[in-house]
Amino acid sequence: MSVNSLLRYSIRLKRKHVSHLVHQRALSGADAVNALRPFYFAVHPDFFGQYPREREVNETSLKRLNGYLDNLQKPGSRSVQPMKLTFYVRDTKDSSDVQPDLLASGFRSVSFTLHTNDVLSTVTNVLKSCSLPVEHMKGPEASAETSKSPPGAGLPFYRPIKWDKSYYSFTGFRDPEEELQQAERVEPALTLWLRNNEPEATKKHSASLPRRAELNRLKEELCHKFDLSDIRWQRSWGVSHRCCQLQSLSRLSQQNPEALINLQGHTVVFADQSGMNASGHVMLGTMDVHHQWTKLFEQLPGYRSLQQQTDWLKERISLLLGGTQVVHVERLRPVQSIAEHYGTLSTFHKNLMSRRLRLHPRSLQGLTMLLENDRSNPSLHEMGHFIIPTNADPPKLQVFLQSHAPEARQRTQRKNQLQAEEEAVVKLCLQNLSLRSLSKEPSVSSSQMILCCRRLVEQRSPLMQGLHICVSHFYSVMQDGDLCVPWDWKS
Repeated sequence: MSVNSLLRYSIRLKRKHVSHLVHQRALSGADAVNALRPFYFAVHPDFFGQYPREREVNETSLKRLNGYLDNLQKPGSRSVQPMKLTFYVRDTKDSSDVQPDLLASGFRSVSFTLHTNDVLSTVTNVLKSCSLPVEHMKGPEASAETSKSPPGAGLPFYRPIKWDKSYYSFTGFRDPEEELQQAERVEPALTLWLRNNEPEATKKHSASLPRRAELNRLKEELCHKFDLSDIRWQRSWGVSHRCCQLQSLSRLSQQNPEALINLQGHTVVFADQSGMNASGHVMLGTMDVHHQWTKLFEQLPGYRSLQQQTDWLKERISLLLGGTQVVHVERLRPVQSIAEHYGTLSTFHKNLMSRRLRLHPRSLQGLTMLLENDRSNPSLHEMGHFIIPTNADPPKLQVFLQSHAPEARQRTQRKNQLQAEEEAVVKLCLQNLSLRSLSKEPSVSSSQMILCCRRLVEQRSPLMQGLHICVSHFYSVMQDGDLCVPWDWKS
């Protein structure tokens, strides 16, 4: 996702968020947004353009935080489920002076759990967890009294005349200074950028070779020793970070080898939190200690039983909906635990059983669908899968599926064609340009990747030989020597 697209998305999200908060008695929506301004300024993804891994973490966590706050505003909502969040926090003037865990890149990793049931406590918890000031916060009584005062009298927050960048990001107003800078900024051509950055990338890649070799060795050793299907990472962490995670798991296997017996046959994913995800993969939270991992391994038999019940529900739903398969596409949505996925399936199945449907058992064979709890109307994704709300009215859902099935099949066929074409052109790029690797960010579509690769093959720049290339929305030299180039790079 490009910075401009992300900015527009954030503005829309915060406008929606503010509209939900304006009725909060303890803390108004405007007060909440103002209170979180130091936090937004410290974690907003736009400030992490050169660090895509950290930017992705903050982007996902911000979405989850906003969803948590939105749930607090829903009528009749008494409690919400605890939510663990991780943010990379920039070193700003509003953060504490002492930051022992500050990374070399200039920011620190902070993890905390939200469990409060009101906006005021939640905002305070977020600020304190990130070591940001809370002096500007006032209690619910003061805020309520202020809301009764005439406009302009006793404002709870100080508003300077000159706003910082976060003000424009989260209000939607235009920043004259930023617009001038954008007008003056000219994106470099690919050849020029490669010429200026290839030496640095080569140097970093050479320095990372021992760590890359150690990473491969540890992965093969653990997979073989405990019969793991695979080891993956939820985020694009660097080689050193991944090595540390594998070394930690390797130490645990040496200290307590019987604890890892239950991992046999599973795919292990290093993620933000521990558990089992909707795909049945074992997630190991990178912030958790060995005791928490061991406890998870002991609970795996119970998780496997829940996974079997989940598969049974999917089969029943498929039978009721003419063969349509319920899927969970991880790259299209936030990580969902197996328990959350089971709850969603169970609710949807009970809803379907409440009304008798008349669908031929194989009339929708080959089609797929995603279930979403916070959606009110069904829709058809551009990739061909249906997006269905769990509380959809069964008769209306039947009409929707039958009427959109032909278009869904066409889009699914088109998606499969694009994926096959993408694989072929990536292979061609690797061969013709002698690249070490070629990948893309999840936000880059197959169509964009195909266009980018075709142009790279046509240009055949000798500067790309032996490089690790990641197609993205911006230019960047990663810490291990990988190069990010925008899919729509200029000639």
